[in-house]
Amino acid sequence: MPVVGLEAWFTQIPPVTRTWLALSVLTSVAVQCQLITPLQLYFSFKAAFRNAQPWRVFTTFFYFGSISLDFVFHLFFFMRYSRMLEESSFANRKADYFWLLFLSSLMLLGLSPLFNLPFLSSPLAYVPIYFWSRRHPSTPISLFGLLTITAPYLPFALVAFSWVLTGTWRAAASDLVGCAVGHVGWFIRDVWTREMVGGPTIFSEAPEPL
Repeated sequence: MPVVGLEAWFTQIPPVTRTWLALSVLTSVAVQCQLITPLQLYFSFKAAFRNAQPWRVFTTFFYFGSISLDFVFHLFFFMRYSRMLEESSFANRKADYFWLLFLSSLMLLGLSPLFNLPFLSSPLAYVPIYFWSRRHPSTPISLFGLLTITAPYLPFALVAFSWVLTGTWRAAASDLVGCAVGHVGWFIRDVWTREMVGGPTIFSEAPEPL
């Protein structure tokens, strides 16, 4: 793709997804070029807070692993469905979309020690995928031209494919944690807020700036 065309494509991506994509690519490229190591990026409460390395709270969400087929797989699907979600359900509501990802990130940080998840980029990437799939339940999805499913099955099909791709159950487990967090985000906004509370709450919409 020509440089001009690549720049035009990149600037057309909505801002939240674009920033997440850029930081993720730059992080993996920096690791690939040996400017930093994964050991400087992973999250643990001890390293982040006791050892005064607070950047780990952020870098854990931007490292999708070394540049490989699995890296491309996760980056492609997160970008595709994060972009679609930001352009549809959260059109003109960028703050609310960021708030969804922010609250999801806090949940994942809390769950990290329970499931031994040092890197949370992949679980967080499944939040917009899951959220989009629940808001478009009747949309047919073609997986690589081989299988057609409806949108609610998409996250679990991608988890299964990631499992096959990596050959380890741990990757599937971390992605399933992301699906669970995505379900909580969807439930709060589309079930609890609308049907039980009857209006927006601090958990469904970003707080107004002071």
